[in-house]
Amino acid sequence: MKLQLVLGSLVAATLLSACGEGQPDAPAIAPTEVAAVQTPPPDYPAELACTGVGGKSVLKVVIGPEGSPTDVSLVTSSGNSQLDDSAAARVREWKFKAATRNGQPVPTTIQVPVSFNPPDPKPDECFAIEERVRRGG
Repeated sequence: MKLQLVLGSLVAATLLSACGEGQPDAPAIAPTEVAAVQTPPPDYPAELACTGVGGKSVLKVVIGPEGSPTDVSLVTSSGNSQLDDSAAARVREWKFKAATRNGQPVPTTIQVPVSFNPPDPKPDECFAIEERVRRGG
């Protein structure tokens, strides 16, 4: 009888072990969010900046697992196609630390606002540009 009890306990322990009972779960790896690494500002055409043309472009950016933008599209225009194009061109060159899930990098979609604010006070170069525009050239 004692032998049956010991064997029964061994069989139960083996079955529980096979089902994962009593085994600690592997530690979960916390997800991380995408993080900007290199985000130089876009070119702001001097003619636009000096004549007070500004605005905010909002871009939808897909960040690939390697940390580079794989797709950039315009969500909201600044009201000026030159500014929108400049913003998109620069953001395509940005570098990110990719988001992760279970420790693996994954693609992530984010929205990026890019603002163009005319300088105040105006740099000296603006006066020459304004004079050229005033003269029609």
